[in-house]
Amino acid sequence: MPVESGNSAAARQVKQKRKSHSLSIRRTNSTEQDRPGMQRDMLEGQDSKLPMALRSNLLDLFGQIEREFENLYIENLELRREIESLNERLAGEGQTVDGGDLSKGALKTKASHSTSQLSQKLKTTYKASTSKIVSSFKATTSRAVCQLVKEYVGHRDGIWDLAVTRVQPLVLGTASADHCSMLWSIETGRCLLKYAGHAGSVNSIKFHPTEQMALTASGDQTAHIWRYMVQLPLPQPPADISASLDDDGDFSDKDEADGEADGPSECPTIRVATTTLKSHQGVVIAADWLVGGKQVVTASWDRAANLYDVETSELVHTLTGHDQELTHCCTHPTQRLVVTSSRDTTFRLWDFRDPSIHSVNVFQGHTDTVTSAVFTVGDNVVSGSDDRTVKVWDLKNMRSPIATIRTDSAVNRISVSANQRIIALPHDNRQVRLFDMNGVRLARLPRSNRQGHRRMVCCSAWNEENQACNLFTCGFDRQAIGWNINIPALLQEK
Repeated sequence: MPVESGNSAAARQVKQKRKSHSLSIRRTNSTEQDRPGMQRDMLEGQDSKLPMALRSNLLDLFGQIEREFENLYIENLELRREIESLNERLAGEGQTVDGGDLSKGALKTKASHSTSQLSQKLKTTYKASTSKIVSSFKATTSRAVCQLVKEYVGHRDGIWDLAVTRVQPLVLGTASADHCSMLWSIETGRCLLKYAGHAGSVNSIKFHPTEQMALTASGDQTAHIWRYMVQLPLPQPPADISASLDDDGDFSDKDEADGEADGPSECPTIRVATTTLKSHQGVVIAADWLVGGKQVVTASWDRAANLYDVETSELVHTLTGHDQELTHCCTHPTQRLVVTSSRDTTFRLWDFRDPSIHSVNVFQGHTDTVTSAVFTVGDNVVSGSDDRTVKVWDLKNMRSPIATIRTDSAVNRISVSANQRIIALPHDNRQVRLFDMNGVRLARLPRSNRQGHRRMVCCSAWNEENQACNLFTCGFDRQAIGWNINIPALLQEK
């Protein structure tokens, strides 16, 4: 029988040791799954009420976490071996020097000192690598100061969209599933005007760049242009919002019904549109003004976007090509460019700068519905999706995004601050997060003491003219909220 050499036996022991470490990790994970607080049947798919897709997604995520822990564990074992071998070698060198003559005490002290220094350095490296996975789970420290300023309550159903007027007087406009659109005083929170000309849910609202006109899109398959005239009330002392809110308890339909009594019952109402645009065969989900305000573009669930002349109400172009329903449309602030997003996971850039022809580019950067795509003041497009990502694109080179933001919830209609270049992300999970154009998280809007949204946040809009209330959000809780966002000057420079 062949005899195993000493080197091969040692190598075999090391290999078995590593294998036992790997198996111990799996046994540890199995033990963790058997804890009373964990649902083992959920992980293994037995007797679970969760959908199959969700269960497989959870298993995939747990598998990724296990692999990360295993890699870090193996890395830490290697670092420990290096520490031990270096300590042994340096200790041996110190003993060799110890055999000298008169200077052996000084040399021994020097060797011992260098050994402790190297050992300390390796231990620091070991601790740093061990803490990597811990730091990855820590919440990002807020780099902006966010404060709730005003709540706008009066709609009888969820609010889909909101916008701020571009001309004086500055007012807030909201579009709701209750078939109405309302204009609000930003300072006082009072409803100034109600538009009730639609026969279906009002899905979006946008204001004319230079005149007192609003453009609304609706589930009744039309888009309306209507004129408004409002007078701002005198400012009132700010109310203590926290005093009027309960400290605990869930938000329910009863709370909503109680709030309807405080709605804008005395608010003036407009019921007839100045212009009605009727060429779509499905829900009109969004609409926007082209630069100059002489044309508008609408996006519909009939998979097409239409370009209209405002003065004649005539259809100028029908923009086709999307394979599924459109979800949003947006126009460039200074150029004749339009971007449309769709459930087909793409968004398209339409160029109308040449009156004789219009070109289109298709961008496939997402894996689920693109809920919105918006232009910035510069040469960027920012897109958000149900795949829980937001991507920043350069108009000059849109083959791949220049930044990708990954979140933990589907992203709804985003907005970008023109002055501060901050992206506001409203989420399905009731959160609103702020990022810069490089994808660095700046803040999350507060949700404490029942301040903030209680249901899905549908849209966000920036107000560049009012420093006291410069961001607005709205959602399914039937309210819009005004926020004050204060970004440090150092971050703005970056």
